[in-house]
Amino acid sequence: MPAEQLQTLNRAISILDCFTQENTELGVREIARMVELSSSATGRLLAAMKDLGILSQNPDTRAYSMGARVLTWAGVYNAELDVRNRTLPAIQELHDSTRESISLYILDGNERLCIERLESPQTVRIITRVGRRLPLYAGSAGKVMLAFLSPRQQEDYFKSTALVPLTPKTIIDPLILREELAKIRVEGCAVSHGEWIEDAAGVAAPILDQNGDVVAALSISGPIGRFNNENVPRYCSEVKRVAAEISESLGYRAAASLGREVALSISSRSEKNDHSG
Repeated sequence: MPAEQLQTLNRAISILDCFTQENTELGVREIARMVELSSSATGRLLAAMKDLGILSQNPDTRAYSMGARVLTWAGVYNAELDVRNRTLPAIQELHDSTRESISLYILDGNERLCIERLESPQTVRIITRVGRRLPLYAGSAGKVMLAFLSPRQQEDYFKSTALVPLTPKTIIDPLILREELAKIRVEGCAVSHGEWIEDAAGVAAPILDQNGDVVAALSISGPIGRFNNENVPRYCSEVKRVAAEISESLGYRAAASLGREVALSISSRSEKNDHSG
């Protein structure tokens, strides 16, 4: 990163650090004094941060406070932390019983983000890292999260995402992928053989919150040769069971979400009829 951009970033972070629970609103001069910048330079930074939604400005006092964008980031962090903490014992359990790599992914825009990973103790294994972003349309964890998005979210995803082949087995036909997602939603588990890494395979199940929204995916992955007709059904059963237990700990209740599922289905059909009429 160029030195000038790094300096601007550091100054923006310093401005955010000025806000506390005791000082939720601050004026330009107060902030300028705290970050040791001129009022004019501080004003320009504050205006830019306001335009980005990082800060908001009181129209009466002209004072600044944290913006909605920061609250969104905080919400993502808190949700990630909660899901990860609740999932750690389950990840260890799956790791011990399968001796394969176990991963926890959350949604990050139109991608999935790995926030926890236990590597297989076996010599031959597929390595990935915490913090890695991967597509939703390829791989078991991505597909299961995509399958459990609402119909509208799925439509938005397909409109904004190009299905680029990552391997010869990547599903890039939208119709075929939609059929696959419908099947995954019914079965509650996604399976992948060589879709984002040719020699890798995996199974995954969704983690749902109290509203029935998918917030994460739990996956078991490893070399494609070990994911055979004997192991895949067992792995699917195990990952579904553990993901369901985590979902319940987050407040999810299957019966309570049934009405919501029906409502979403009716809404989706209604929208299609409106567009076709």
